[in-house]
Amino acid sequence: MDMNKSGRLVPYPSGAFIPERDLGNMPVLEARHLGIDFGGLTAVDDFSLTIGRTEIAGLIGPNGAGKTTVFNLLTNVYQPTRGNILVNGYSTAGKSTHQVSKMGIARTFQNIRLYSNLSVLDNVKVGLHNTLKESFFAAVTHGFGYGKAERVADSVALELLDFFSLADLAETTAGSLPYGAQRRLEIVRALATSPSILLLDEPAAGMNPSETAELMENIRRIRDNFHIAVLLIEHDMNLVMGICEGICVLNYGKIITKGTPDEIRSNPTVIEAYLGRKGASETC
Repeated sequence: MDMNKSGRLVPYPSGAFIPERDLGNMPVLEARHLGIDFGGLTAVDDFSLTIGRTEIAGLIGPNGAGKTTVFNLLTNVYQPTRGNILVNGYSTAGKSTHQVSKMGIARTFQNIRLYSNLSVLDNVKVGLHNTLKESFFAAVTHGFGYGKAERVADSVALELLDFFSLADLAETTAGSLPYGAQRRLEIVRALATSPSILLLDEPAAGMNPSETAELMENIRRIRDNFHIAVLLIEHDMNLVMGICEGICVLNYGKIITKGTPDEIRSNPTVIEAYLGRKGASETC
């Protein structure tokens, strides 16, 4: 299927909107009336969001709006005080972050979290734990099963690195990579877990315009080649408006509107709250 076609948002039975091409398939993610309180203060309230199986979606809002808290809820870093989360139709209630990862959610962070002293290749191999298995005996004895698993892991990791033009740097120490390459490596490691949806927390932070343009292309390639959904938090409005099919706007922990880029761009509430000054179309 051409992912650039049938991207028009259409109603889903729950009342949400997803890309037309994803109709007939169960949404990859459904957050239903999520809320969380910290010390009696409500950080996120009545947050509901549905993501189609191959949708690129955005979550925007000012600093302190609760965007990263939402990501922490979706990955069960925080357990919600209210509401429920479904990943591929299954509830994440009571699951650990590791179990949620196995259910199909992967994420990156605002601050890069690589194993700086490990090689680029080994960083990706760490992410393969969801998909590549070896017996306990083989792992302890480094026997035949272990060697076979290592060869498979090397092959899969190199294939992923090659997809993002990082294969030539496989033996390089991750901490010595340029900033943009470290960002790409973090995404590769997340993809190594074979997710159904990839959560990107400010992936363009610290990037120059050419790196941001490359990031946009890479996000599209991820969706098109891996056939997964992407949900991103981002302040760069050129990136958000240029790549997202659906956008959710958060303020003080509550959704104030959802819509297409054109709808968000022309929404008076959004303009006043986030895009209300000249030049804000470039950053929010």
